[in-house]
Amino acid sequence: MSIAKAVISGIVYRNPEKRFTGNNIPVTSFTLNIDEKEQSLIRVVARGNLAETIESAITKGDKIVAEGRLQVSTFQAEDGSEKKVMEIDLSSFEVINSIKTNSTVSNSTDDVVKFAEVEMDDVLIGEEEIPF
Repeated sequence: MSIAKAVISGIVYRNPEKRFTGNNIPVTSFTLNIDEKEQSLIRVVARGNLAETIESAITKGDKIVAEGRLQVSTFQAEDGSEKKVMEIDLSSFEVINSIKTNSTVSNSTDDVVKFAEVEMDDVLIGEEEIPF
């Protein structure tokens, strides 16, 4: 069994873009910059009701914490080659600082760490459970 759950925080680098699948299910994607000193981008994808919420809740420049399943997607580049990209299939998010309202839900990185620890407790296993 492999665990591919991720909790990341970062600045929304690109505004969310909403599209629809052939079955008319909304899919919203955006990019997070997870390193303030360097440009380290990761794509985030939300589906269904969460896709609708993301579109109205966040914008470029917002600082958020995103939680979801880490996955690899494949796409065809303009030159015809096949490319792979790591992305987060979003299951929940929290806005830490929004540029829309200039309000801060949490301005402490300790709070972000606490959020991540609480959410990750469900997937962490104790030393006694490790089979080797």
